[in-house]
Amino acid sequence: MGDDIDNQMIIAKSILFFIVTGIAELGGAYLIWLWIREGKSAWYALAGGVVLFIYGILPTLQPATFGRVQAAYSGIFMLVALFWGWGIDKVAPDRFDIIGALMALFGMAIIMYAPRS
Repeated sequence: MGDDIDNQMIIAKSILFFIVTGIAELGGAYLIWLWIREGKSAWYALAGGVVLFIYGILPTLQPATFGRVQAAYSGIFMLVALFWGWGIDKVAPDRFDIIGALMALFGMAIIMYAPRS
């Protein structure tokens, strides 16, 4: 019983790290976007660079190898990016966006959390 709860906590923490990583990647890139495309202050670029640096550190907190983490992260990133686009760009995901994101999440779960010997 204790092992199941420990495993569930590891998975929950891992998913939280993936979500925070996605927000950091999108947030940092968006700040740089605002600097270049919207003519915002260079402080936006600096802040974006700092956030992207943090984004680079976050995957090291995952309980798997680099390649596996990066492959699995792609699935979460799709979902986070769709929510970002909905909230920031005001473009609601359509059914194909949602179907694609769910397929990616299914693949991510297999890559990251399937039992291995």
